[in-house]
Amino acid sequence: MTGRVPGTHRCRRRDLSDGSARFVGVSDVATSAAIESQLEAHRAELTGYCYRMLGSAFEAEDAVQDTFLRAWRGFDRFEGRSALRSWLYRIATNVCLTMLGSAQRRVRPMDLGPAGSGRATDPGEPRPEETWVGPVPDSRVLPESADPADVVAGRESIRLAFVAALQHLPPRQRAVLILRDVLAWSAQEVADLLETSVPSVNSALQRARATLAAANLTATDVYRPMDEEQTALLARYVRAFEAYDLDALTKLLHEDATLSMPPLPLWLRGHDDIMAWMSGTGCGCRGSRLVPVVANGMPAFGQYRPSSTGSGHDPWSLVVLELSDGRIAALNHFLDTARLFPLFGLPDRLG
Repeated sequence: MTGRVPGTHRCRRRDLSDGSARFVGVSDVATSAAIESQLEAHRAELTGYCYRMLGSAFEAEDAVQDTFLRAWRGFDRFEGRSALRSWLYRIATNVCLTMLGSAQRRVRPMDLGPAGSGRATDPGEPRPEETWVGPVPDSRVLPESADPADVVAGRESIRLAFVAALQHLPPRQRAVLILRDVLAWSAQEVADLLETSVPSVNSALQRARATLAAANLTATDVYRPMDEEQTALLARYVRAFEAYDLDALTKLLHEDATLSMPPLPLWLRGHDDIMAWMSGTGCGCRGSRLVPVVANGMPAFGQYRPSSTGSGHDPWSLVVLELSDGRIAALNHFLDTARLFPLFGLPDRLG
């Protein structure tokens, strides 16, 4: 299914004062376009919820499509027993819990072992896609908002480090924490959704918060396009990387900055190892061009390396930067360009 839900069901829609809707009967015919419009209004926020639950943009979109299909088929039985939004979240939660029941926990390379050496010539065998927490375009998971505070909060809640930390939680704890601390649902609302008690929700939330606190997440700066200092830092990064000026690039990095390259398991920490890698095994990136995008609430770039044909540039990686205190704290290179570049609307090559 690609965003349209087929078929026609009989129901009556009643708009509520909070802008949500309930379907409360079968006397009027709701066209497929009307039902689709009701569902599509919730697509971005549901995709964001499923992405935080699953750690994969592709699995999140599959989960939302499954949610919409189940909602379509169940409209006749829905009959306004709850707000449409709450009902969709209940379905999405059940879809995600089912998917997580047979899935391994997604990780980042830093979760697999200690940092490697920048002088390594073998970065290791690529791991399957389902191993990794993957990037996601902001536009797919963050509903539009005119409130800058909501935009910043949304970006903070999809940071790679935060989504990776969520994967350490048992699935139901994960759902409770996202619904309570990210989406600001009440304990009663979450209890109703999960068909459990308020004390059970509060207990799960307490355990989930303790697990995240133990993860000691590093604070990073979300993307702020109007911030002059951040804009200047990104401009310096683009100039240094495209010129492959490693001295200039080093000055932009924190001393303990990290470099990772999923699906390869090797990751590096610190100036010396990152520069040793870039001047050695990674020197094929010399002459690259960067195209800006936004991923996980952070600045990102589609990286294109010079083509082996000698003409133009071919996709090489999606680079997601983590910024902190005016410098770059992490360089995350995701190499699965065949799937990621179309997701981010990046061209298949540069002339």
